[in-house]
Amino acid sequence: MLTLFRCFAGLPLALLHILGTLMGWLTYGLSPTYRRRMAANGAQAGLQPAQWKPAIASAGRMVMELPYLWMRRPDDPILPRVRFENEALLDAALARGKGVLLLTPHMGSFEVAAQAIAERFGATRPITVLYRPARKPWLRELVKTSRERPQLFAAPASLAGVRQMIRALRKGEMVGLLPDQVPPEGMGVWAPFFGRPAYTMTLATRLVQQTGAELLLTWVERLPHGRGYVQRFFPFPEPLPADGAESAAAINRAMEGLIRQCPQQYLWGYHRYKAPRAQAAAGADSEE
Repeated sequence: MLTLFRCFAGLPLALLHILGTLMGWLTYGLSPTYRRRMAANGAQAGLQPAQWKPAIASAGRMVMELPYLWMRRPDDPILPRVRFENEALLDAALARGKGVLLLTPHMGSFEVAAQAIAERFGATRPITVLYRPARKPWLRELVKTSRERPQLFAAPASLAGVRQMIRALRKGEMVGLLPDQVPPEGMGVWAPFFGRPAYTMTLATRLVQQTGAELLLTWVERLPHGRGYVQRFFPFPEPLPADGAESAAAINRAMEGLIRQCPQQYLWGYHRYKAPRAQAAAGADSEE
């Protein structure tokens, strides 16, 4: 499998995206569960099929660009493929020296986000990203090494990883999180997401409260035909409440705002409304 991954890594990005489009629609066609979940999540957000169905191809493109992104040579920078918008927000936040917590949803090419930031800003302020170790041994090592590049560090989803992120923020560095990822039991609260209760991590709030870090939003749009990416930065749209449930709801609202900018590139097939393992809570489905 690793050999196949290396073979794909050498293909042009435009070709990888073509293959990804085919993969996305093939997966959609062969999986009734995936089809139902995409339709249900899109409808929950108030979208028509024409608004969320382009995400079928986008999900496949995301998968097929991973070989290039994860196995890219150190002398092959990602920055020439990325155009930044509103990067002055991040420049200013870093200059204040409090540390910056960057939140991005499962939208566009979120794998590009940390790599591009590390190349552009990492010489003075490295970035640490949270990741969940893969279950398969060969993939676990690949994911860990691919997400650790110059000035880009990976923190596991564990107590040790949380401590690593706190240390980074206290040094005035950056930390990246995907807050629309379902956390383990006991690490989140139920909060509305597009009007339906979703188990939502409280980690972002705890990091801000313990370190005084500034909070920014970002996401990376995947341009058509392999032409590259656009990474955008935004201020957090409201003061972050101190209460865990209220802050989770505020973060979900911020994610909804980003997703509505480009629903065609959100992972609507992600099981956002599942209960965490070993927990069956009222107001949420427990299907896997």
